[in-house]
Amino acid sequence: MKILVIGAGIGGLTTALSLAKAGFEVEVYESSSEIKALGVGINILPHAIRVLTDLGLLDELLKIGVQTSELCYFNKFGQLIWREPRGKFAGYIWPQLSVHRGALMMILLNAVKNAIGSDRIHTGHRLKKCEETSGKVIATFSLKGNDDEFVEAEGEVLIGADGIHSAVRRQFYPDEGIPKFSGIILHRGMTTGKPFLSGSTMIMAGSVDQKFIAYPISDEIDENGDQLINWIADLRVGPDGNILRDWNRTADKPKLLSIFGSWKFDWLDAPGLIGGADAIYEFPMSDRDPLPRWSFGRITLLGDAAHPMYPIGSNGASQAILDAEILTESLQHADPAAALQQYENIRLPQTAAIIMQNRQMGPEQVMEIVAERAPNGFTDLYDVISKDELEGIATRYKKIAGFEKEELNAKAK
Repeated sequence: MKILVIGAGIGGLTTALSLAKAGFEVEVYESSSEIKALGVGINILPHAIRVLTDLGLLDELLKIGVQTSELCYFNKFGQLIWREPRGKFAGYIWPQLSVHRGALMMILLNAVKNAIGSDRIHTGHRLKKCEETSGKVIATFSLKGNDDEFVEAEGEVLIGADGIHSAVRRQFYPDEGIPKFSGIILHRGMTTGKPFLSGSTMIMAGSVDQKFIAYPISDEIDENGDQLINWIADLRVGPDGNILRDWNRTADKPKLLSIFGSWKFDWLDAPGLIGGADAIYEFPMSDRDPLPRWSFGRITLLGDAAHPMYPIGSNGASQAILDAEILTESLQHADPAAALQQYENIRLPQTAAIIMQNRQMGPEQVMEIVAERAPNGFTDLYDVISKDELEGIATRYKKIAGFEKEELNAKAK
């Protein structure tokens, strides 16, 4: 069976690799003229690391990232709200990894090249339309730089893994419009700085309107005792729809420093990280409403094309990786249309629940609750929020997102 994968992001490349290892013939089509090691940091949760491990990538991943040892939430004054171990430090069989997105992409790209051959990865191909006819799927592309030149590709299944602005999704939902803007702008940067807390801790501080996130993405310590730290500064700006058209705008560093200038804690220097970044990019935190269906005969959606969600709980890329596994398993045990429907039946309700939970800020609700109940800080945390309430929020999100420890560990092969 020949399968066309549209999009060479994390979801598309993982899908291509998974399908190829299962014995399918795969062709990948990417609209960009070159697949580059772009981006900043990203977290991959244990349930997704399990999938990547089964694909033979764990050793390479461990070389490029940090095994996250703990996740900590703080208020805007740097007071600890919640701390929990993560990955193997929490008893999972698989680690949680903090890596550079571009480095992860290159590992996936090289693995796909080895599995299907470089000649089956087609860049500069912008999908114009796809249609099913006589048990086949025909995809029509314009070539980068020449919208008047078209080429066609034929397969038995087509997977739309082409991101939040998916051309495949737009074909089936032409009136959906632009993504839904949350009113929050994410400012992303990377800075070489002093290790903080355990040296492998992921932190979040503040509340929904103003939040700072930081975690190391390299174990290497330089001659000055510094390591590479990824950080994100979230700011609510209001529902300005126009900002949706600019997804990688250079941020105003002085303005950001003026807003976060006082966020210098005993354990972390947020303004120091902001000031030390070579480049800071901003883009709108956006998602789309869950769809009623993904699969249309021999065509389906995957990853951000199917379920774009807020980057809450480190779940966006991880859910795309899980999609790849379920899609591959479904195609091995059913005819194409039935397989895609089976995949949808499993994954659509799971991801829809995460989209809606992330709109409520997922496990980060604890920071919002504390900010509302104790806007000026606290003396005793448990006078503000009980331990049971904290644990309940964390446990509930793990179950919704599919990485409750005992259930996940039971999947070890």
